[in-house]
Amino acid sequence: MLLKVSESFLPKPKIDSTVVKLTPKENKISEEDFKTYSNFTKALFQHRNKKIRNALIDSRHVICNLDKKEMKEKINKTNVARLLDKAKVKYELIPYEVDENDLSAPHVAESLGENIEQVFKTLVLHGEKSGHFVCVIPGEHEVDLKMAAKVSGNKKCDLIPMKELLPLTGYIRGGCSPIGMKKHFPTYIHETSMDFPFIFVSAGVRGLQIKLTPQDLINQSRATICRLFNE
Repeated sequence: MLLKVSESFLPKPKIDSTVVKLTPKENKISEEDFKTYSNFTKALFQHRNKKIRNALIDSRHVICNLDKKEMKEKINKTNVARLLDKAKVKYELIPYEVDENDLSAPHVAESLGENIEQVFKTLVLHGEKSGHFVCVIPGEHEVDLKMAAKVSGNKKCDLIPMKELLPLTGYIRGGCSPIGMKKHFPTYIHETSMDFPFIFVSAGVRGLQIKLTPQDLINQSRATICRLFNE
């Protein structure tokens, strides 16, 4: 390590920037090892604003000289993934680093290095007329309860207590997906989902997201597109 350059920037960044010097070894490496090293180096720097650990996870198929289909088969599939397979829906399973102290969607988006507006969270609510229903919204926003009540045919509604989530849906906080709940509930997805070629929702467990098209999510969750909050 030659020097740290973090203090050269104003405002000072929250991370350390370091200049290092690498001295190559004299003994030659095999062509296969060199290819693996090249893939490893490429994976480190091909994503902006992504932690090294997650960049490597996302690029394991490149580092290991596997195609994405082979890599997807090596990730433990969730019930959500199996349901999508059965429906012949194209998707990607994207792992990310779990922080037990921060299960928020913004943390997930930061870990993935993706636009927070494309990382959607799944909320379960209860209305006095309809009973339980599901709202899927971009992770940095909050559902407008009056708007949610209106689209679901209720006069009023509220989020369910967290202790009811697992027995009701089969999912836990930080791993709740609009696909594959114990029982299907009326589902509403915020309209901005249609602005993107793909979005992310939980794959049904913490540490794993599903990347798929908005239309496929609508079809598989039998959802209605509507406005669930004002910008």
